[in-house]
Order: sequence, then C-alpha cells, then structure tokens
Amino acid sequence: MQIRTVGVVGAGQMGAGIAQVFAQAGYDVTLTDISQEQLDKAMAKIAWGFGRMIEKQQLTAEKRDTAMALITPTLKLTDLGPLDLIIEAATENEAVKHKIFAELRPHLGKQTILTSNTSSISITRLASATDRPERFMGFHFMNPVPVMELVELIRGIATGDETFQAMKAVVADLGKTATNSEDFPAFIVNRILLPMINEAIYTLYEGVGSVEGIDTAMKLGTRHPMGPLALADFIGLDVCLAIMNVLHEGLADTKYRPCPLLVKYVEAGWLGRKTDRGFYDYRSDPPVPTR
Repeated sequence: MQIRTVGVVGAGQMGAGIAQVFAQAGYDVTLTDISQEQLDKAMAKIAWGFGRMIEKQQLTAEKRDTAMALITPTLKLTDLGPLDLIIEAATENEAVKHKIFAELRPHLGKQTILTSNTSSISITRLASATDRPERFMGFHFMNPVPVMELVELIRGIATGDETFQAMKAVVADLGKTATNSEDFPAFIVNRILLPMINEAIYTLYEGVGSVEGIDTAMKLGTRHPMGPLALADFIGLDVCLAIMNVLHEGLADTKYRPCPLLVKYVEAGWLGRKTDRGFYDYRSDPPVPTR
C-alpha cells in the first residue's frame, strides 16, 4: 500500500503544519478549507515555517521551493477524493467531521485511506459512519506539527492491519515517532495533559495561585517548557473544553468535569492566542494576565 498523494482537510494551525511536513517529505499535498482567506493564511504560514528552517540552516532555499510547489490549495473538498491518504484536521466537533466524511464518500478512490487528526473523539464511531471502517484510523499529530516528534496512531475496532502498517510507515517516512493508543477518550497524550491543564484552571479559579504564579511554579518547579495556562491559550480554550467534555461524557467520572472558569472564558470568546485573549492578553507585548 504505497502512499504518495495526501489530502488535508482544514487549513488551520494543525492542517497547515501537517501539509508542511508532508510536502517537506516529498508527498504531493492537496490542502482544502471552506475559506480562501484561511487557505492564503495557511500557505503564508507554511512559507514562514520553511523560512525559519532556512534561517536555522535546517533547509535550503531550493528544497523549500520544491516543497512549496508540492502543496496545492483548493476550496473543493471533493478534489481530495481520489488521493491515497486523506487527513481530516477540521475543528474538534464530531458533527462537522461526519459531514466532511459524508461529502467525501462518493468521490473516494478504492485505495483511499481516511484518517482523523482528532485529539479525543472515538475513532470507531467516526469510522462506522464511513464506507471503509477497515481503512480508517486516528492519525493524531502534536502541535506545532513541524516541531513535535510524536504522532499517535489510534485503531478503531474495525481498522485493518494493512491500514495500520501503512500509517506506521508514513510516520517513519516523516521522520517522526509513532505511539499506539487504544480507542478510548482523548487517547494517551490528552488523557494525561488536559486534566492537568483543567486542574491548573481550577487552581486559578479557587484562588490558590495567580496566572503568573501557576505558570511560573510549573515551569521552574517541574521544568515544563511552558506553563499550563499559557499552554491552554496556545492549544485554544475551546479545544481544551471540547476535549474535557469528551473525557467527562465518555468516562462518566467527575474528575474530568471542566472547570467553570474554562467554560466562562469560552463563552466570552476568549479562546487564547487565536483571539488575542485567554488567560493572557496578547494585544500587549509582553502578554498580560487577564486575571
């Protein structure tokens, strides 16, 4: 099962990063989104990312030009249908993902493998709504994709071994490391990471520490490169809330209850870096805590 053509659905932070690493590895990539503006931003972000690599002498200008030429942006989701591999990297909303797969279904090639970059949603459930559950699996990249070395591979109950081995080979070809997770809510990384972030928000909510105090404590006390509240802003507070809701609903354990303060921030539209306000206000330099 040779994979040479790749489609990425969603040109946000994750989708752009996924497109970048595949193009750098020599794959033909088609990147789609519902917004031309978002596609333009993604292509600019990818060019910027390659530019940073050139500055660090990790890439030559010639290889950058070759990689950029391998990426084709399109507004037509159905353009991805005949490709060897499709990676859905849309918003963390199950209904949206089902709609994407339903629209793709009549246009898929017999050989096409479908995957989702979901960080928490059941792969078995997503696969069951497609025409190829045996050729469907979770393909979860870490953020930021060009920098992070890990990819979580998640098999649904029907995922075939040939599909799994093909995706494992792709991860190796990208120069990344695969870890295998069972299909349980939030898989490995977010099953551990998001409750920690949620607990940090509870620590702020209960007045145990300030935003700066909590982040400084975790950076200097546990050698985390980024404090949990700054990390939440980087991930997106809406994404954090969505994952905590999946954990809470899927495992029915009160320890996964989203902190009310996290809910309030999302209700306010303060989603972190992407909206310029979250636990920090990014409209000033350096960012200022909002509580």
